Amino acid sequence: MRKLALDDEILMKIEKPARYIGGEVNSVMKDKENIDVRFAMCFPDVYEIGMSHLGIQILYDMFNRREDVWCERVYSPWTDLDKIMREEQIPLFALESQEPVKNFDFLGITIQFEMCYTNILQVLELSQIPLHSTERTEEDPIVIGGGPCAYNPEPLADFFDLFYIGEGETVYDELLDTYKKCKSEGKSRKEFLEMAAGIEGIYVPQFYAPEYNEDGTLKAFHRINEHAPAKVRKQVVMDVTDTTYPMKPVVPYIKATQDRVVLEIQRGCIRGCRFCQAGMIYRPVRERNVETLKEYARTMLDSTGHEEISLSSLSSSDYSQLEELVNFLIEEFPGKGINISLPSLRIDAFSLDVMSKVQDIRKSSLTFAPEAGSQRMRNVINKGLTEDDIINGAGEAFEGGWTKVKLYFMLGLPGETEEDMKEIAHLSERVARRYYEIPKEERHGKCQITASSSFFVPKPFTPFQWAQMCTAEEYIERAHIVRHEFQEQLNRKSLKYNWHEADLTVLEGVFARGDRKTAKVLEEAYRLGCLYDSWSESFNNELWMQAFENTGIDPAFYNLRKREMGELFPWDFIDIGVTRKFLEREWNRAMNGEVTPNCRQQCSGCGAAQFGGGVCYEGKN
Repeated sequence: MRKLALDDEILMKIEKPARYIGGEVNSVMKDKENIDVRFAMCFPDVYEIGMSHLGIQILYDMFNRREDVWCERVYSPWTDLDKIMREEQIPLFALESQEPVKNFDFLGITIQFEMCYTNILQVLELSQIPLHSTERTEEDPIVIGGGPCAYNPEPLADFFDLFYIGEGETVYDELLDTYKKCKSEGKSRKEFLEMAAGIEGIYVPQFYAPEYNEDGTLKAFHRINEHAPAKVRKQVVMDVTDTTYPMKPVVPYIKATQDRVVLEIQRGCIRGCRFCQAGMIYRPVRERNVETLKEYARTMLDSTGHEEISLSSLSSSDYSQLEELVNFLIEEFPGKGINISLPSLRIDAFSLDVMSKVQDIRKSSLTFAPEAGSQRMRNVINKGLTEDDIINGAGEAFEGGWTKVKLYFMLGLPGETEEDMKEIAHLSERVARRYYEIPKEERHGKCQITASSSFFVPKPFTPFQWAQMCTAEEYIERAHIVRHEFQEQLNRKSLKYNWHEADLTVLEGVFARGDRKTAKVLEEAYRLGCLYDSWSESFNNELWMQAFENTGIDPAFYNLRKREMGELFPWDFIDIGVTRKFLEREWNRAMNGEVTPNCRQQCSGCGAAQFGGGVCYEGKN
């Protein structure tokens, strides 16, 4: 019998104790005496969020297939348990063994969103691991980070020993084998890091030193250890069909954010939206074999007992075998109460036909993401969506029985004018008007069009990485312009408008393009009490502004200044395949309102063809 890390008295005091006890269906138990490497895999957010993350499920399954490795899970304790653990000096523990994370060989942290950064410091501190990598000893775990935010690791560089750049299925085995060898030969922590730096895709921050110009911009990025490569090349799995996939994913005790089987149907996106980091860093597009996906669906539904299956992709409509796969799922599981979730669809006749078969139209809403109200701005961001596409798609949906539509937009995009902002309200009005063009006797009550706008954040490795942001006040002012325009619309009773948190957007912008100096702000904010910053009930902007003031760091330097085309960025030492020359060309095309065809229509020479497969080679071999 396992001994739980938390006694009954503590479990009775806290919200949702099932977050911390482990023992779920399909969780992996091993004898720690018979393994060589212990790996704690962390998602730095609450259990329900972390349990919904496919990437961790893939790595958890992949690591545990090795007899010499035991991978366990750990999540950020919610604020109630955080307080008790600090008061009673209880070290953070892994779910499976309930043993302290500080006793493990590795602590791996997936970094999905800039506003989870203070939670990373929470995980380190509660684990009783020194925050700074330079202060760790031979007794401390190796702290390694990965995920989309690792493509600019510099704001977190002080806190991590290693970063893994790219997809985890490629060189993790080599890294673990290297660690085993070093351990058996009695090599030091530094010697292991030097050997790890020689593995493609591994970045060791302490082996590099930034040099700055007088104006605060980056002058050079120096290697200060001979084992460190000049460029770190992202890792890509070219054959996504013949790679690890969790046939028996862990089933949570309590309802997770996405309580369902997830089928990843492809990686990457052909569309080339200029604001979208995922669309650039996950190039090229690689599809999973449809017959393999059918087998995955059968096996995973059986091994989990889930009643919903989600088809995961950045743009599901672009999966070439989508119709065959969806029809199979509908026909294979009739009468079994299996729901099919189809996120990231472009709304067309096929998509609507499928959704009408798998959704309760009376309860469900359809989601479009025009991103911009005017066609001019949609061309600037290379959305590849015309107003006719949107209106016709909405019309087909209304005629199919839907009455609720959600529209997602961004405010503060490069080159945006007041007229572009107002067009968000005008487009929403035209969608509502299309509903009322249906004869009254054929309508299904009133329609509800809900428009939401987030605020634009420039991300590394996108054509918009050079763009200026707005201040929080300017973002709010733009949202008020849009709201006022909504109030002027004829069908305003059918329209609803809301917007994102502007203060949060400013912070996201600082850490998205930040350098190592921003680590001081992050640490100071954490010391002041910032935690769970992406949760509205926990976010405290005043504490963050105090942290900037205390450290002498100006957020305007990272968000508001104009970046010259030749400026050296903190992430420029990473090679993602997509070239800087291509990103510069796309930035210039954006400023001219020019559209770039998607990858299946025409190759734009982005550089991803160097990986030797995927959409870049479809039909060419």
